[in-house]
Amino acid sequence: MRAGAAPAAAALGLVAPLSPGALLLFRRLVRLATVHPEAAIDPGATVIEPTAVAACTPVWEGFVADGAASEAEWSGLSYADPRTTASGAAPGATFIGRMDNLAHTLVGAALGRAVADRKVAGAALLGALAGNAPDWSELLVSPRALAPPSEPHSSYLLYHRGITHSLLGAAVEIAALGALAGLALRWHARRTGARPAPWRWIAALVGATVASHLYLDWQGSYGLRPFLPWSGRWYYADWIAIVDPFFWIVPLVALAWGARRQWLPALGFLLVLLGITALVVWARGPIVAPWVRFGVLAGGVMCVVGWMRHWFGVARRREAAAYAMLVLAAYVAANAAVSVWVKASVRATAIRRFGPEARWAALTQVGHPFRWEPVYAGRDTVAGRDWAVPRHLTHPAVVRALTTPAGRSIAQFARFLAAEVDSSGSGLRVYLRDARYHPAGPGGWAAVEVRLR
Repeated sequence: MRAGAAPAAAALGLVAPLSPGALLLFRRLVRLATVHPEAAIDPGATVIEPTAVAACTPVWEGFVADGAASEAEWSGLSYADPRTTASGAAPGATFIGRMDNLAHTLVGAALGRAVADRKVAGAALLGALAGNAPDWSELLVSPRALAPPSEPHSSYLLYHRGITHSLLGAAVEIAALGALAGLALRWHARRTGARPAPWRWIAALVGATVASHLYLDWQGSYGLRPFLPWSGRWYYADWIAIVDPFFWIVPLVALAWGARRQWLPALGFLLVLLGITALVVWARGPIVAPWVRFGVLAGGVMCVVGWMRHWFGVARRREAAAYAMLVLAAYVAANAAVSVWVKASVRATAIRRFGPEARWAALTQVGHPFRWEPVYAGRDTVAGRDWAVPRHLTHPAVVRALTTPAGRSIAQFARFLAAEVDSSGSGLRVYLRDARYHPAGPGGWAAVEVRLR
């Protein structure tokens, strides 16, 4: 089964019990909230021929609600030099794309509290620590994952989300962190005369929060390799973007409502809330949808009002955290259900354009929940809604480049591998890139340069 098909089928089961009227309403919501990848393509749109080494990125626009791209419209696309093609990269996308650890921290803290508050001392703090365990343990196991993506052999692409993000790695992290946390809590209990936390609750807390990290990484379009070291295959749900403001604001509100009414924790929550609000509301350009900005603002107001009016409070903080997890679960389920229709449409377009062997993806958009960008690929072309580039994978220089360490690194990572060959001057250079992040141009974090002479 194609990667992502099983999660999509499961999501479809979420809406199967709906009545015909509710299903019709849901389908209308799909048309309003998402954009169909079979949008009519402008015959004058650009197909990028990456013969030059200048960088170029497409304008990532939303889909159009109706219409279908005919073969004539596809063939009407024209080629242009990328040096004359305007870049449409959303300002701030690189910065906001590095904020997923904030979600791991807040979700881990809220989940830890929901699982084992009153059973394990400092459940939220331990949950936040365990929620980031696959990342901080990666620094211990694979320190080369810290290498900048521009490094010649691209260690980052090879090691990031590696063995520590696999099922085997997670099992080791749960056992090790659970044992260390249990020993530390028992030592603290002996010093204070308190009752030690039961091992089963420590294991449940650490297990749930470490697993949440793997899940949050899998639900996006970057992907996960859960079966390392036996298989390096990447899996993607394509449901929620790698960074989603609701995975910040929802757990933050629940944690604040359950905090003690003292100035020090209040100041900490206020600073985090102001940081999130500033990042989302004042983000430049179209990187965040207007309704998402409004949702974050509304969540901030609820956070402050609920804290001041003692909604939930310390006595009911576990309940508040559990409600936050339910809200996020419903939000994910809604995105997953809508994605079923989008993926079916993307797949149909890919097959019509490139045949039954076509590869395709509906990529999530940071700051735009319920919207996806289509990518289609054949043997010699990768295409989006209004762009297309040749892959050049059979070029002799590219074949040679793929046998080098850098070539193998990008090849195991790229979902849509494409290449450029630069033979200008006295040298021969091959630029390999993942077209889902860099449709054209040699530069970028998901690209490597191989010098053959």
